[in-house]
Amino acid sequence: MGTLQRINRWSAVNHPWWLIVFRVALGLTLLFKGILFIRDSVLLQNLISSSVFPDYPEWLILVITWLHLLGGTFIVIGLFTRTTTLLLIPVIAFAVIFINWSGGNLQELLFSIVALLMLIFFFFEGGGPISVDNYIAKKMGRPSKL
Repeated sequence: MGTLQRINRWSAVNHPWWLIVFRVALGLTLLFKGILFIRDSVLLQNLISSSVFPDYPEWLILVITWLHLLGGTFIVIGLFTRTTTLLLIPVIAFAVIFINWSGGNLQELLFSIVALLMLIFFFFEGGGPISVDNYIAKKMGRPSKL
């Protein structure tokens, strides 16, 4: 049995209900951060330009914003939870290492570190029993991977 299958089996048996609250809180926080980036795009531009990469492509702001919006929404409802967290981990890791660490404020750095740790956790844990992933797996007659 592969490592991922053992993790899935352990996750299916040991998934406490309170983890769903943390998953939804993480998703709502990322969604809110994406809305902040839309409302104040200068904020994101300043964060990136004050990092070690002052010259950046313009499309990077759109990608970061939409990853926060869509990723947060998908995490809240539990749709493609592992894939979504896998896509968001490099974005938040980049924020921790290059943006917040090199001159951002302490509050943003702590927020990014906590978000990164939660994304890594939910990459292994999955969406849980109350998620669209679980609902689809049950409807298709497949065993739930959570």
